[in-house]
Amino acid sequence: MRNAQDLAGKVALVTGAGRGIGREIALDLAAHGAAVALNFHESETGAATAADEIRSRNGIAWTCKADISSVSEVRTLIRQVADHSGRLDILVNNAAIDPRLPLFEVTEHFWDGVMNTNVRGMFFCAQSAALEMKKLGRGRIINISSVQGQLVMRHFAAYAASKGAINSLTRQLSLDLADQQITVNAVAPGRVVVEKSTYDAVAAGREIPCKRVGRPSDVAVVVSLLASDATDWLTGQVITVDGGTTTRLFLETD
Repeated sequence: MRNAQDLAGKVALVTGAGRGIGREIALDLAAHGAAVALNFHESETGAATAADEIRSRNGIAWTCKADISSVSEVRTLIRQVADHSGRLDILVNNAAIDPRLPLFEVTEHFWDGVMNTNVRGMFFCAQSAALEMKKLGRGRIINISSVQGQLVMRHFAAYAASKGAINSLTRQLSLDLADQQITVNAVAPGRVVVEKSTYDAVAAGREIPCKRVGRPSDVAVVVSLLASDATDWLTGQVITVDGGTTTRLFLETD
């Protein structure tokens, strides 16, 4: 059983922490003792509310605004977090956009917008964070991917491509950073109910082997485990958290 304070003394940055899965990840890391910087771009109220909740439980949290699609803002963000706390142990690359658009309506601007946030932003966050982690001789980078890096849905070409790229970059970064004792893994959620969800969760759950859609907490607990010392020999992996959805699609024969 993991200790409720097994991340005590560690500093974590969660991008896109103002709502949904990112918000829950920040709360869970704090529950395990980490001091958490909650990054936001537009969801300032959500990030501030989550930080207040952490502090109400005697945790340490603060918010920091940055547009992850901007490399200069990414570098400033990482530097500010490290300067504020004197260290950076954990990066959770959660910030992403997932717009849906029919294939023949995808423009260069649309494609670049998705890739700049979901892939370029993730890479430069990891690169900048790793420079800080090298000073400590260890670190944890956790990228939030999606089952759409393996499966496909209509009208999500840019998003699916970005998540496939994240899976590949996760493996590449894990190799490049292994000798620095920095592990790099990804978590790929299936269908999870968040604030902006518009689908029928009950109906969707019937199609999932575990008979329910996911909750943000289902993803957050895996992230916190990957952030801990218990997983210091686990790197380069894409861990699917989807209630069995991909298992059914790949293996079911009846």
